[in-house]
Amino acid sequence: MNLLAISINHHTAPVELREAVHLSNEEIKEHLKSLSGELLNESFIISTCNRTEIYGIPAKSDLNYVDLEKFLIERKPVNGISDENFQKFFSCSAINHLFKVASGIDSLLIGDNQILGQVRESFTLAEENNAVGFLTKRVFDAALKVGKRVKTETTISDGAITVSYAAVQLIEKIFSNLSKKSALVIGAGETSQIAAKHLRDKNIGKLAITNRTYEKAEILAEEVHARIVPFSQFKESVHEYDIVISATSSPDLLLTFDDVKAIMKKRNNAATVLMDIAVPRDISPESKKIENVFYHDVDSLNIIVDQNMKRRRDEIPKVQTIIMEELVSFYNWYNSLEVAPTIKSLRDFFENVRAEEVKNQINKFGDADREKVDILTKRIINKLLHHPTIELKRVAEKGVNSPEAATKISLLREMFGIDKRPKDSD
Repeated sequence: MNLLAISINHHTAPVELREAVHLSNEEIKEHLKSLSGELLNESFIISTCNRTEIYGIPAKSDLNYVDLEKFLIERKPVNGISDENFQKFFSCSAINHLFKVASGIDSLLIGDNQILGQVRESFTLAEENNAVGFLTKRVFDAALKVGKRVKTETTISDGAITVSYAAVQLIEKIFSNLSKKSALVIGAGETSQIAAKHLRDKNIGKLAITNRTYEKAEILAEEVHARIVPFSQFKESVHEYDIVISATSSPDLLLTFDDVKAIMKKRNNAATVLMDIAVPRDISPESKKIENVFYHDVDSLNIIVDQNMKRRRDEIPKVQTIIMEELVSFYNWYNSLEVAPTIKSLRDFFENVRAEEVKNQINKFGDADREKVDILTKRIINKLLHHPTIELKRVAEKGVNSPEAATKISLLREMFGIDKRPKDSD
């Protein structure tokens, strides 16, 4: 299959380059328009925080990976980017790579449960902008099927594999109903951002952000619909929160043992969860000795993360089996689009029907007429199939990658149920 793909991702480039070539939905729309007809007949683009990938069926036979790389770099000029920062895929390897992406095993975090939705959104965007065709639509369907099977047939997405998410999952075990709880996130860096987003997604009752740099707190608070607590005043209000997640780069403790004792006194000793996911720590580890304080630091959370990561890695062979099964299924379909096998299958189908009906009715004719009936019905079949055969040979000259050829061949096979007939009917 003449499918080309290029990818710049976490395997090939540092975060600075990945961020620089990341495409917004509006940019993807413009790129799809520019690619259409000029470089690719059919195309789609996937762009997430960890990858930007272009897939397509070339409009010209001499198109290669360099052309796609040049197309991307010219529109997103980046210092320091080179050919070595791109992975290149063709035909089966391109589809195999897409299946791995959709399944989550190619993600930075193995089993990433967001990637399938991102792939689906990329497909939808390409469809809405008329960039896809018959073949890429079939590739879409196959990739989504892989992702769905992986979700239902394996546990590769189960369990937290980031410290931030592990913290939130542990909080859920302590407080079963987060919608009735309040949380304060100290810090606005990446780790804090992830934690805050997970709390929001878990429908936390009240969420607040505090950070030394107010502007960063403001950006995060707006994204997660949280209130802002001025950093200079956060100690005075910590007792108002059932949950505290801290992830700053402070060299000193933000909450000492005495601070936590004072907080618990103001809370009338009501249960409090302190998740210290900073390195070095923000909260005194001695806090765990205080009654009704559930304290965890990054070391205890990393144990959970490591255990879950091992479980996910153990699931990879199951995912690879699913990918291989769907690759075989896809190429069985694709190879059926060849004209010669289709003509033979079509003629076999009609001949089987003819022969069966003649067999059932032949006893109604005398010996002298039986040979005539056989010859007559064969002539009828030949005449019925003459035009379809000529038409199939005509579109064959355009090649199986021609949208017209692929569509007509596939439609014909589906109309007559050629691929669904039992083998013993051949």
